[in-house]
Amino acid sequence: MIYSMKIIQKLYQMFILGCQGNNLKSALEKGLGGVIFFKDDIISLEDFKRLTAKLACQSEIVPFLSIDQEGGRVERTENIWGGKRYLSPKFAYEKGEEFLKVQTQMIADELKDYGINLNFAPCCDTNTNPKNPIIGERAFSSDPDEVIKGAEIVLGIYEENGIIPCIKHYPGHGDADCDSHLTLPTINLSLDEMEKTHIKPFKHLVKRGVDMVMVAHLHCTCFNEDVLPTSLSKNAIDYLRQDYDGVICSDDMVMQALENFDNPCERAIRAGVNLFLYRYSDDKTIQVIEDIAKKAENDKTLQRCIEESYAKIIKLKQKYGLVSI
Repeated sequence: MIYSMKIIQKLYQMFILGCQGNNLKSALEKGLGGVIFFKDDIISLEDFKRLTAKLACQSEIVPFLSIDQEGGRVERTENIWGGKRYLSPKFAYEKGEEFLKVQTQMIADELKDYGINLNFAPCCDTNTNPKNPIIGERAFSSDPDEVIKGAEIVLGIYEENGIIPCIKHYPGHGDADCDSHLTLPTINLSLDEMEKTHIKPFKHLVKRGVDMVMVAHLHCTCFNEDVLPTSLSKNAIDYLRQDYDGVICSDDMVMQALENFDNPCERAIRAGVNLFLYRYSDDKTIQVIEDIAKKAENDKTLQRCIEESYAKIIKLKQKYGLVSI
């Protein structure tokens, strides 16, 4: 069955949608690839566990049940615990490797109990800009070698516990001076400068072996002189593909960094992104998927991109026991 699905079903596997909107149920029936949960979706522990259990048994291809649970600044379970339980990665790492191991194991145990199978962590950004408004203490360090050490600890624990980790935000958000949720940051560094600092953790970790890489919405002039986010840039994706054959996912596609670009999702598919995050499951989001499906009917190149992405997603789901056939 997984190999005989129609192109629209394979396309739906390429999307992880949020709970806000009125189309989540119908999207799941069409083969939606996953669901992402935010703070406002997680109010009651028991209700949340019932929801994830229900979602996990709806299909022979289990959806990604995902979250951003980095600890500290980005922590989605505050409503359950009446506040934050963990330190941000920088502060946890500064307390020592053993502290980071213990905290990460606590997070892994918590996510397993909730029924979460994908965590968009760790941040592998090297935070070189002290005024960076969006990364800061989410990064382990301003030293790429320390970032690698912290990330390897976190990755190993999640993998051992059957939770898919996703390293982010390739090619590195650490030098940004603005927030991609609000506008498109420009990173005006040479490729050599990027490789020595920001790309270094990503290159090291993909060679180590990782299951998923999130690409950021950044304009990196080392990849494209003309303004183009790395998430839509074939140059940036092809560079990553030199060392990596796994799943590449987008950051949230509703961020304002993409607001001035037409058809960003289709363009990202053609550039080589495999999996897409959308905060909402509203009519506008569903229309994006349906429009791409319609266009793919007569576009062999787009069909091939969808087929290739679907194959990578299914391979990953099989690795983690999320395909029952």
